[in-house]
Parts: sequence; structure tokens; C-alpha cells
Amino acid sequence: MEEGLVLVTGAAGGLQGQTGRHVSELLLARGIPVRAFVRKLDERSERLRGLGAEVAEGDFHDYHSVERAMRGVSSVYFAYPVQEGLLEATAIMADAARNAGVTRLVDLVMLVSSPDAPTPRMRENYLSERMFEWAGVGAAHVRATVFYENMRALTAATVARDGSIFLPWGRETTVVPLVSARDVARVAAGVLASPSVTPGAAFSVIGDVLSLRDIVGTFTRVLGRDVRYLEIPDQTWADVALAHGFNNHAVEHLTKLWQSIRASTEEFDVTDTIREIGGQDPMSFETFVREHQSAFAQRAVAA
Repeated sequence: MEEGLVLVTGAAGGLQGQTGRHVSELLLARGIPVRAFVRKLDERSERLRGLGAEVAEGDFHDYHSVERAMRGVSSVYFAYPVQEGLLEATAIMADAARNAGVTRLVDLVMLVSSPDAPTPRMRENYLSERMFEWAGVGAAHVRATVFYENMRALTAATVARDGSIFLPWGRETTVVPLVSARDVARVAAGVLASPSVTPGAAFSVIGDVLSLRDIVGTFTRVLGRDVRYLEIPDQTWADVALAHGFNNHAVEHLTKLWQSIRASTEEFDVTDTIREIGGQDPMSFETFVREHQSAFAQRAVAA
């Protein structure tokens, strides 16, 4: 076994927060060897190879490809996209990690994880966490809230088009905990690199807490033009999301999440984990929007 070799799943970066890519880059920058587990070989995997990572092609649901990727590994970063198949992927990863003698596995899960959590994905996360703990692979859990990157995906097209945000979030006083995917990755990399982590430990990650009014105000201030929120029914949002390529599992999860957020009376706080484990203060939502202004820029309409 190569000392300290970390298998990073989702390393090429997908359509969501791309934490696997960020974790790979952060670990390599620390001199920690990385084996990048990717769905296919392409320019993204070649970029990781150029940074010094090993690259292993495979599929979460192909046992033997996971088994091959696991050989010689001491730690794992497991981040499964918001789509069907989490529990099967967990079972395969847990078994392969146990057989390979893995001593630390860090998984990325939702902020809320329990048998009674409000969304189906959160309830699956609870079972996934338990399976990793039962496998005896030193499992630790990074619990992240809604990514800034997901907010960008949900709002960029309509903000760019006519300054509108269409979401079923209720009143403008609705409060949403948010975080940058890069900050989540910093925490995950910090846990992977730590000399000692208690098995079963969980690290909540919140980078900013804003009302919907604050979010709209941030867009207006940064973009220098009026942005407005227009509430739509759950089903309308779900229909539009499906038409734009969201998978059924993600739409079901997000629909229940929006219902939970607008009904919640819980008070959220920015967590210390980003600074204490990730090594720097959390990125604010305003900083993120400033960095990604081009995604929200008004497009010229062809005559």
C-alpha cells in the first residue's frame, strides 16, 4: 500500500459542485498522492494526470472497477451525485474499501441526515453513512448545505434573461443556508489529511446564511441592475426542472427540500469548520456572485 494514497471519486467534476476535482487539487498541492476515480478518460482526467494524480477509469456500480481502483489505497473521498443508485454504490465502495484495508473514508452528505429527514436523498444519506460505519473503514461525514454553484444553476439563465428568479421558496423572508463547493472541498481535504479523526465524526459546513431578500439584494448590488423574485408552485418548478434535464431523483429531492426550507423555523449559523479544518474563512455568497458575474450577464438578443 502506498502510504497516504487517497482515492477521490467524482474527481473529473460533474454538473454540481465538483468537490471531487477540488479535493484532488487540494490534496495534490499538499503533496498527498491521489488516485482520481473518473467515469471516462477525457481532457478533465488528463488535466488531473498533469497535476500528478493517478487516474482510474470506472463506474460506481461496477464492483470490479471499484475494486481495482481501491488497490493500495489508504483513504477515500466518496461523493455520489444527486441521482439514483446511492445505496448500491455505497455497498460496493464499503466492501471494496474494507477488503483493501482502508482506514479513513470521508463521504459528502446532506446537512440533515436521519431516518425522518424531509427528502428521500437525505434519508438515503443516513443509511449510506451507517453502511460505511459498519464497514469499519474509519468513516467520517462532511455535511454540506445548498451549494452556491447550485444557486447559480437554478437562477443564472433567468437572471441573465430578464432579471428574474423563479423558485417555490415562499416569502422573501425565507432563510437559506448556503456554502461554496470549494469550501466544502477544503473541509473534506482537511479531514482526509488530518493525523487523527474519530470514526463516525460529522462536520457540518455552512458558509453563509441569507434570506431570499438578501439573495435578491446581492444579485442587484453586484450586477448593477434590478433583480426580482417571483414565487412559482412546486409542480411548475418541477416540470421546468425536468424539461431542462434534471433527473427525477434530483427533482424529487429538491422539491421536498424547498418545501422544508420555506416551512423551517430553524436558525442556522455559519460553521467554524471551514476556518478550523479548511484553513480559511468561508467565501461569502456575494464574493461567489462577483467571481461568476459572467454567468448572470445579460445576453444580447439576435434580431
